[in-house]
Amino acid sequence: MKNKYFIYILLFLLFGFFGCSKKNAENISVISSQDSLSSYFSLANDFNLPRQKRQEYNYKAFDIVMNQENDSLNRVNLFKVANRYYNINSWKDFNKTVHIVLEKSESAKDTLNIIKAYTYLGDYYDSQAVLDSAFLFYYQAEKMYVKQGDNFNLGKILISKANLQYKAGDFLGSEKSVFNVLRIIKGEKQINNILYDAYNLLGIIYGELGEFENAITYHNKALIISDDEIIPKVFQSKATTYNNIGFLYLNSRDYLLAKSYFQKGLEQKNLKIQKPYVYTMLLDNLAYSKFKLKDSDNLPELFYQSLKLRDSLQLTTGIFINKIHLSEYFASKKDVVKSLQYSKEALLLSRTTNNPRDILVALKQLGIIEPEKASVYSKEYIHINENLQKAERKMGDKFSRIEYETDQIKGENTSLETKNRNLLFGFSAFTMLGLFLYIIKAQKTKNRELLFKQEQQKVNEEIYNLMISQQSTIETNRVVEKKRVAQELHDGVLGRMFGVRMNLDGLNKFNDEMAVNQRNSYLSELKNIEQDIREISHDLNREKSELINNFVAIVNNLFEEQKKTFEPKLVTIIDPAIKWESLSNAVKINLYRIIQESLQNINKYANANTIKVDLKKRGDDLFLSIKDDGIGFNVNKAKRGIGIQNIQSRTKECDGTVEIKSNIGEGTTITITVPIEQKQILTEK
Repeated sequence: MKNKYFIYILLFLLFGFFGCSKKNAENISVISSQDSLSSYFSLANDFNLPRQKRQEYNYKAFDIVMNQENDSLNRVNLFKVANRYYNINSWKDFNKTVHIVLEKSESAKDTLNIIKAYTYLGDYYDSQAVLDSAFLFYYQAEKMYVKQGDNFNLGKILISKANLQYKAGDFLGSEKSVFNVLRIIKGEKQINNILYDAYNLLGIIYGELGEFENAITYHNKALIISDDEIIPKVFQSKATTYNNIGFLYLNSRDYLLAKSYFQKGLEQKNLKIQKPYVYTMLLDNLAYSKFKLKDSDNLPELFYQSLKLRDSLQLTTGIFINKIHLSEYFASKKDVVKSLQYSKEALLLSRTTNNPRDILVALKQLGIIEPEKASVYSKEYIHINENLQKAERKMGDKFSRIEYETDQIKGENTSLETKNRNLLFGFSAFTMLGLFLYIIKAQKTKNRELLFKQEQQKVNEEIYNLMISQQSTIETNRVVEKKRVAQELHDGVLGRMFGVRMNLDGLNKFNDEMAVNQRNSYLSELKNIEQDIREISHDLNREKSELINNFVAIVNNLFEEQKKTFEPKLVTIIDPAIKWESLSNAVKINLYRIIQESLQNINKYANANTIKVDLKKRGDDLFLSIKDDGIGFNVNKAKRGIGIQNIQSRTKECDGTVEIKSNIGEGTTITITVPIEQKQILTEK
């Protein structure tokens, strides 16, 4: 057991070690695609748009999602695409999308989304009346929810299974399953949406069993719950229940009461937009109840309106019922041609969808319209009815067999997984040992490199501090001398000048024109000299605080040495707005060395006439540009020399970026950007 935990820990450390090298970059195009995706999702779910338009927007959303990386967000987006296909009854696209997200979820071992995909596939096969396949996927989801102890979602799945049993004609089995759900969810929070489905299904089951009172009781319970805020209004639960209650009264031939419930259902806000298939049921049932009440107002227009909408939504079952109702309506109007037309269309549709129950209804209606062929229709009716009863009896057994075979296959897979896992652990342990030894060796090498870099950094800082110290001494002496000169100018020269001015003022006693002109001229000149000297004195005193420990002075010394020693003309610009105290000594020495290295490279290889060095502040960054008009080189083909490597290495140490642009005959430009506020560089001891 200890070895097992050791392997897990080692695997975790290895994945953490190698995972650190992964890049994490997002660009503007990704953000843009996310914005487009959000818009497409919104438009694809806009019930005010035509179905074709919504489908086109969903296609565009699907294309974007398929180009995304398989992560949790990608799988969520795929489910959104599937939901929108479901809402527009695009079953083929819905099935394709769900299979894609299932495959991705299995690849990522995403249990929750695997269960969700199983549920969606169950819904798909349920919509296509492939009950055994729907039952299989619901059962797979059920077993996973049981394993997770998720009673809430387990209850929802079991309701779906109970609904399949009802559709298969196993009403008692379906009833038993619903009460099992009610026991499972007892004590859970916010279960009213499940209770609604349970009560609604029980009402339908008891309606089929002919237990009218029980059916009304459970439909009324569902109606009360439909007002709960936990059930989204978009589900139109109240309208659905009104339709179900009205249908019960329709079957019990209380047509007037049935009509009132259908009208209540149609009064629900946004029904046609949010649940168009419920709207078509209410419309058709209202028309049928009016027909039974011999109320010809808006008939057969209501039937046609419902049929047209059902046809646009491809609601096959609803289309069948509409045509049977139209056949009955025209039969009552003695219009045998139209009545026969709609009955035969209904029979053809039921044969196409292979729905035995619908075939029986169509045959019964044809037998009434064409009594001369009643025996032929009756013979086929009896044959299909017998087969249907046998199929319904077998369906319950088939569901049980699906559960048994699924569990058996799962058990065999578990045994095989155990064997494979043992082999994997053995191989992994051997591999991990080799990797562990490799990591130790690699780590030792990295430690040596790190120690070397730390020593190099210390040496660089010491060199810079020595340069600063030397420059500080020079600047201190310069400041002292400047101060002495300033004091001499202020106390000596200005004092004497003041005396002269006072003597000249005494000449005012002479009032001849020549004396006056001469005196005024001297006074004006002396005042100008006095002001100039005062300004020089103040400027000299202001300079002293800027010169001490000045990085710019060190760089300027380098520039002066370049001008004296080499022929190219050197043009330098240093932005006075840069606060050099914000930069660490390590960054300053790296910048100094980068400028020094660049000038050396230009002197050796560039054969340049002019060199321009530019140091500027741009936002929160320091911008260094070194440009020459020399012979240049091909950046893509040229080998990276030690000089360029040093420039790149020093820039990286400053958390900066470097860009080198050059073409043959067009000179070279090196651009370096360094953040002024530096992150602290952590070192290991």
